[in-house]
Amino acid sequence: MVLRDKNSERSHSNLTRNTILIASVMMQLAWFCVGAQNYPEMITVEGGSFTMGDEGGDKDEKPVHKVTVGTFRMAKTETTVSQWREFCIATRRRMPEAPWFGQHDDHPIVNVSWDDAVAYCTWLSEKKNQRYRLPTEAEWEFAADGGKKGRGYLYSGGKTADSVAWFGGKSHGTMPVAQMLPNESGLYDMTGNVWEWCSDWYDAAYYEKRVSDSPKGPSTGKFYTLRGGAWDIGARNSRNTYRNPLSPSSRNHNKGFRVVCEQSK
Repeated sequence: MVLRDKNSERSHSNLTRNTILIASVMMQLAWFCVGAQNYPEMITVEGGSFTMGDEGGDKDEKPVHKVTVGTFRMAKTETTVSQWREFCIATRRRMPEAPWFGQHDDHPIVNVSWDDAVAYCTWLSEKKNQRYRLPTEAEWEFAADGGKKGRGYLYSGGKTADSVAWFGGKSHGTMPVAQMLPNESGLYDMTGNVWEWCSDWYDAAYYEKRVSDSPKGPSTGKFYTLRGGAWDIGARNSRNTYRNPLSPSSRNHNKGFRVVCEQSK
């Protein structure tokens, strides 16, 4: 006759249940983390005033003028391939053509037009029941400068582009987001990796109007503005103040975007 240790059996049973519970919690956490990667992580950029433009820059960056923007939330990184794929699956949209360097989940999505980016914002707004959109040029430049924590750097988070950006052929294509140093507001890749669409129509003379309170650009135009440079763009054109006008239908291997979300009132 074999005598069983009831305490040992009870202990083993409890251990088994605890192991199963822990495994279940870990699986749920893993699913949560995977899901979280499919939507932008947002950083609050507290509103404030800053000097927009660059007297040493191109003609459309002048005159330098004071601008005030309200508080908003901005995506910590550029919209990734993984996040874009979630949108495509939900809306039965085809993924954009992959560039020669491939499509990788943790890289910024490219080959998306201004119209594509706006469609993503509309879908995300409905999904999250909040208003997501592209940033205005003023919001973008304020955030790139580090917001109220900014130190007046030429590039987002640094005096030079080397420590904060994939730019000027430093890589042979896009790179994973959030690999370089963030800026003072905790935002990554505001300089380099991919150009980022803004919501404003482009007007080379718009700064001459000196609109100071949350400027949104002209009411109409032919081109929209991109900011921040890209992996194959030189340092001068990657400055926080540089403006790059293109057709809203334009798409290629170095253009992407990031979203902002309006603060609830």
